[in-house]
Amino acid sequence: MAGIDCGTNSIRLLIADVDADGRLHDVVRRMEVVRLGEGVDQTGRLSEAALARTRAALADYTAQIREHDVAAVRMVATSASRDAANAADFEAMVESVLGQAPEVITGDEEARLSFTGAVATLPAHQGQRLLVDIGGGSTEFVRGTGSEVLAAVSVNVGCVRMTERHLHADPPTVDEIGAAVADITDIAEQALAVADAGREATELVAVAGTATTVAAISLGLKAYDADAIDGTRLTYAEVARVTAELAVADHAERLAIPVMHPGRADVIIGGSLVLRTIMERTGIGAVLISEHDILDGIALSA
Repeated sequence: MAGIDCGTNSIRLLIADVDADGRLHDVVRRMEVVRLGEGVDQTGRLSEAALARTRAALADYTAQIREHDVAAVRMVATSASRDAANAADFEAMVESVLGQAPEVITGDEEARLSFTGAVATLPAHQGQRLLVDIGGGSTEFVRGTGSEVLAAVSVNVGCVRMTERHLHADPPTVDEIGAAVADITDIAEQALAVADAGREATELVAVAGTATTVAAISLGLKAYDADAIDGTRLTYAEVARVTAELAVADHAERLAIPVMHPGRADVIIGGSLVLRTIMERTGIGAVLISEHDILDGIALSA
């Protein structure tokens, strides 16, 4: 099976074998930062440059899918494609390259796929979990128990959106960070009122590139190691420490961090502020980091 996740910041591919028990065994897992949603928060449209970057990455993925004789393909597009006035241009481009149209899914479906993909590999937990998937343009909040989703909501707060909206200096000023945190706090409270109004969740899980990068920095890794990151539990103090260090580093200093993907260095401060603020608002003192997320859910659902 193949799953493609096209978000605001990156486009990712998973080609995997699915065994009789419904578990995924990776054959190919790739990620390219194409910044499809660049400027969408201001203009409401996908730019020609962003579409061209996405087309190039998708053509490469399509070649790999054909090379591996995949039985079924599901491509999902999320926040940027939902928000853009010219989403039809994106859909036509995908169909011309991949040979099938993408599914531009709702925030609710995005949240549920994220939960499905993440919990498939997590250790058993007796209580309820709150999963947060921090993307480029949106963040999904999903509460569930076992593999059952009890509540889900997607909100327009993400690492790219917060960076473009608030964080303009390099490094950002104190006032810029304060404005971003105020914005994130307001939206996070609205999301929690839907996803976990009674604060019933006893475990917080975070997925996607912001969370895994913060974990890699916290662990002091010399190179990005998904196996070392997966299952890491970070305290609020650790997340706050990493966020504070990133907030005072300029772009060149962030880019020099061994685990930093070049396409994430300019938006990681915004993303880490989202993660830190969510931990503050939930009151849960630690977060479990998972390398498995919506991409795994897409491949499983294919």
